[in-house]
Amino acid sequence: MSLNAVRPWRSIDRRKSRQIHVGPVAVGGDAPISVQTMTNTVTTDVKGTIDQVLRAAEAGADIVRVSVPDEDSSRALKEIVAESPVPIVADIHFHYKRGIEAAEAGAACLRINPGNIGDEKRVREVIKAARDHGCSMRIGVNAGSLEKHLLDKYGEPCPEAMVESALEHIRILEDNDFFEFKISVKASDVFLAAAAYQGIAEATDAPLHLGITEAGGFVSGTIKSAVGLGNLLWSGIGDTIRVSLSADPVEEVKVGYEILKALGLRHRGVNIISCPSCARQGFDVIKTVEALEKRLEHIKTPMSLSIIGCVVNGPGEALMTDVGFTGGGNGNGMVYLAGKQDHRISNEEMIDHIVAQVEKKAAEIEAAQAASDAEAAE
Repeated sequence: MSLNAVRPWRSIDRRKSRQIHVGPVAVGGDAPISVQTMTNTVTTDVKGTIDQVLRAAEAGADIVRVSVPDEDSSRALKEIVAESPVPIVADIHFHYKRGIEAAEAGAACLRINPGNIGDEKRVREVIKAARDHGCSMRIGVNAGSLEKHLLDKYGEPCPEAMVESALEHIRILEDNDFFEFKISVKASDVFLAAAAYQGIAEATDAPLHLGITEAGGFVSGTIKSAVGLGNLLWSGIGDTIRVSLSADPVEEVKVGYEILKALGLRHRGVNIISCPSCARQGFDVIKTVEALEKRLEHIKTPMSLSIIGCVVNGPGEALMTDVGFTGGGNGNGMVYLAGKQDHRISNEEMIDHIVAQVEKKAAEIEAAQAASDAEAAE
């Protein structure tokens, strides 16, 4: 019996959207919510951009977006696509010809901004290139670059203007028999973005790309994204996400997964449950968790680890985790395996020991999954 069947208050009923593909990655329908990021290198620095794409993919990015501002970038994109282990989305602004070139260069998806891509004739040319080269598209509406006629009509960026912008471009794509598209209606204001996404979710069955654009630095941007995206995801809205931070793209991927893990929508790597620490702690919780986060970055298998400073909540948290450690007295603590007390270990040995236990458990989970997959294939 599933956890959601036992505890219905954990359940999220996802909005029913149609499914498209960004390369081999399904977006929408019953596909897992994918995590995206965007390179911040100069695209013509092919080696630097490929290195960043590879690091993002290693961190778990399902899709990576690359800006294509000029012809040189279009040429570089072909090399980047050839070396990327994940689908590449070409980010197109102002110059519709860049979209055509990006499709020819092998981009899996073209992101166009209705506010600056040009008139309907130019959009139709981009649509033709996307169809000819098997690309999907994203209509990327931003509060900061709405079309002039909508700003004149509404007076300022507002949810209604953003939804209307998206619907106008949906009409263009659908009038040209093109349905392999997703939508985003981003704003840096959490309330504005959430309201716009709620509006577009009711108006179309197209898959939605969620984001709080220009969210800020690592700490403030993470919080704004968690509040905005978390609210939408909890209500069932969203098929793919990008956390926009003034930070390393790898950090965007990590934060994206943490948001999805918190809601039970995706699971990847070790979920560390730890206390904030207090005078009762039997070891330095903060330094221990910092060390374990770094030492366990290589684990991709979904599993849980509790690191609790004392016995007030430690045993209870350990009941629900794969591996746990609870601080005690006399410089040692209790190791829990599969929710049960197993053995004691000294604080000095604890980090290395916990890493070994997590690696062992991950190997067991992977072996069991491989055996299950093999049995299902027979």
